[in-house]
Amino acid sequence: MRVLITGGAGFIGSHLADSLLSQRHQVVVLDDLSTGAVANIEHHLANPRFTFHHNSIFNGELLSSLIADTEIVYHLAAAVGVKRIIEEPVETIETNVAGTELLLRLAAAQSRRTVIASSSEVYGKSTHLPFREDGDLVLGPTSLSRWSYACSKAIDEFLALAWHRQSRLPVTIVRFFNTVGPRQSGRYGMVLPTFVRQALLGEAITVYGSGEQSRCFTHVYDIVEGLCAIARHDSTIGEIYNLGSTSEISINQLAQFVWQATASSSPIVHLPYEQAYAPGFEDMQRRLPDIAKAQAAFNFQPRRNLDQILADVISDLRTRLHPCGLMAAAAGS
Repeated sequence: MRVLITGGAGFIGSHLADSLLSQRHQVVVLDDLSTGAVANIEHHLANPRFTFHHNSIFNGELLSSLIADTEIVYHLAAAVGVKRIIEEPVETIETNVAGTELLLRLAAAQSRRTVIASSSEVYGKSTHLPFREDGDLVLGPTSLSRWSYACSKAIDEFLALAWHRQSRLPVTIVRFFNTVGPRQSGRYGMVLPTFVRQALLGEAITVYGSGEQSRCFTHVYDIVEGLCAIARHDSTIGEIYNLGSTSEISINQLAQFVWQATASSSPIVHLPYEQAYAPGFEDMQRRLPDIAKAQAAFNFQPRRNLDQILADVISDLRTRLHPCGLMAAAAGS
């Protein structure tokens, strides 16, 4: 099978490429490297079953030709990270909405099997836990750019389902919940690699807000297994699925866990959201997915616990923060 991954040099995309290539598929990656990195895929560059295009998803001619020459499209290209979303709100909206609209239109014209990456962010400030795919979405005001990402991903979902209903595009939507693991960048506010990096460098482990907010962290390997399983089941077409762990941990507990696992001497400090991001910043107290739908459809079940997740992240960052690679790590993490 020939597979196209947009954003395939990014964190999740590169691991998906690893998995598909190990299954002997042909993989084509399109990535503008705005958040991805060649380092994530360089071990595949000499593989005859792997092709990398350093280009933009807005190159319609190229994108159309790549879709025409593939059997399934995984659309992972997006503006990511809370910090980047607040600092670059125009790019966030344009990349996530216009880029996805172009891809969906071209995929529909050629009836290509498509998987669209969405996010737990779409649930916004909802307090109806655990989050179900058919639950209400509760977003904050448009005056706070923090909600532009959630809104843009929700629009992506509306567009995908509209193309499915109107043109029978064989599309599936997945909502990721705090995916973590090797290669993840802390550059735009991802909490776990940020904590681990701070701990390993002896810097203050910085917790935003009270730290009592809780999250469910999922190993990227489990997410990739779910993405691969979706493509094997036609029953997933036209559906939305939560992909994530159901084990919650508070950010305070996570900071303590990282501190202990790294044997760090770093202090754990708290920083108000207003100083970390912007005045009026809002966060969700809990994000807990209901994964029953994915379990029933393609037997999705996260198998790796937080101990394994943390061990893999620490090992990865220790390698990247080795003195010989410290400069590269600082630039890419």
